[in-house]
This record gives sequence, structure tokens and C-alpha cells, in this order.
Amino acid sequence: MKIEKVGLMTPGDMGQGVAMQIKAKGFPVYTALAKRSERSRALARDAGLTDVGTIERLVAECDVILSVMNPGAAVDFARDAAGALLSTGRKTLIVDCNAIAPDTVHEVARIIEGAGGRFLDGGLIGPPPRGKAKVNLYVSGPGAADLQAIGGSQLVVTVVSERLADASALKMCYGGLNKGTQALWLEILMAAQRLGVAELLEQQLRASRADLLDWAYSQYPKMPPKAYRWVPEMIEISKTLGSAGITPKVFQGAAEIFEFVAGTALGKETPEQSRGTERSGQEVVRSLAEERSAKR
Repeated sequence: MKIEKVGLMTPGDMGQGVAMQIKAKGFPVYTALAKRSERSRALARDAGLTDVGTIERLVAECDVILSVMNPGAAVDFARDAAGALLSTGRKTLIVDCNAIAPDTVHEVARIIEGAGGRFLDGGLIGPPPRGKAKVNLYVSGPGAADLQAIGGSQLVVTVVSERLADASALKMCYGGLNKGTQALWLEILMAAQRLGVAELLEQQLRASRADLLDWAYSQYPKMPPKAYRWVPEMIEISKTLGSAGITPKVFQGAAEIFEFVAGTALGKETPEQSRGTERSGQEVVRSLAEERSAKR
């Protein structure tokens, strides 16, 4: 398959970074901003994306569309894309790059392929690729190697297999370890604040597991604005574990933690606002613990 025009939904924090890397490879990148927020419009403008307005026009214009959005919106977008595929008669390749369970991947594939489109599974692991940062895009499904054309040094495209949902299975396992660990540490560190033993706990951790404590604290300054997207991701991870015959309950609890964070003052900031602050991880934990106390 020859890729000439790339579509991306939506140009949020990760989506914008991915779009910028694809543009750097020389591809024109399009998006559809009808019904999108002013923030999305600003991010799209800053990245130099071409707005075609509607998803129908995006499907008509592009050879491939990457879905990079809140995982809770992945199925709804697939339905919108399927409607556009049917109305245009196009066979556009739709690549779901969201943090969704393998079962959800197969649901999305049925929707897209049932409308005559082609579908691939993708999983993004890493930070938004800006500055020197890079992100890995793992892809799976028949003909997944086609996506290597849009890859580069900061958007590293890796073919997992031609078996649909393998990329998302990898993403779910990685996300479970990464974000699940953050949820566990945050829960305990907040509890220590509320129980009045935070200083003693930190002293003990400094003496025994300073590496893990430093890692946890390093994650929290940039985490709260992303927490609302991590709630559906935790639910998708719980679905993944359940389908593998393992208890889903741990990540149902993690979803509750991130749901709380999303509703706080820090959680309501945008990633751009959060990046402009100098908060330490300890300050974030204290702020969240205080807000938790105030809400009980």
C-alpha cells in the first residue's frame, strides 16, 4: 500500500506530537475539527495540520487515518469512521492507536471492516515525541508493515505480528505495569500523608528503595492532566486481564484513583498548563492528599 496523505484524530497532546513527526517525514497530515474544542484547534494550528472539517471528508481525503484519542472514545470514533466509509465508498485504512483491550480491538475491527475499510491495530508506548523524546508505535494485523513508511527516529514503528490485537495486548501489559504502579504508589503516598507518617515512610524508602521512590515522584508532576484518559485505560486493562483469566479488580481500583485525580484542581489543568509549572512530585502528592481530605 502506498501512503501519500495521512489523517489523524485527534490532535491532543500525544496526537499533535505524532502528527508533527509524520509531517517531518514529508507527509501532509489532515484532521477534522468539527465539534472539536478550541484547544484541539490550537494544537492543530501549531502543528500545521490541515483541517478538512468532518470525518467524512477526512476519510475521503486520506489513505490512512490514525485514531489517537481518549480510549473511551475509540469505539464511537470507529462508528463515525464506518459511516464515512459507507457514504464515500472509500477503503481507507483506519489504525486504532488507542489504549484498548484486545476484545475492544476486535470490536473496532468488525465495525471498520464491516463498512468496507481496512483496519490495523496499534499501540503507542512512550511520551509525546517532542524535543528529543521518542514514542514507539507497535502495529499488528495483516499488512502491518505498510505503517513503517510513516516511521522515523522519534516515531518508531515496529511490526509485532500479522495477528490482530497483538499490539494492543502489548500496550495493555506495559500500561498496566507503568500506570498501575503509579496508581499504587500514589495511593500509598497519599494515605501516608493523611495518616501523618509521610516523613517517616519517605525516610524508610530512601534507605531501602530510593530508586522506586524517585521514579514515582518523577511521574507525578505531569500525570494529573492525563488522569481523565487513564480512567478508561485502566478499565480496558481490567478487561484484558479478565479475558486472560486473571482478576480484573486491581485495575478497577486503579481507575477509581485516576478518576479522583481527574476531578481535582491539578487534574483539570491542560498538559500545556502543567508543563509550565515547577511542581515537584512531593508537592503533587501533598496537594492531592489535601484535596482528598477536603472531599471526604
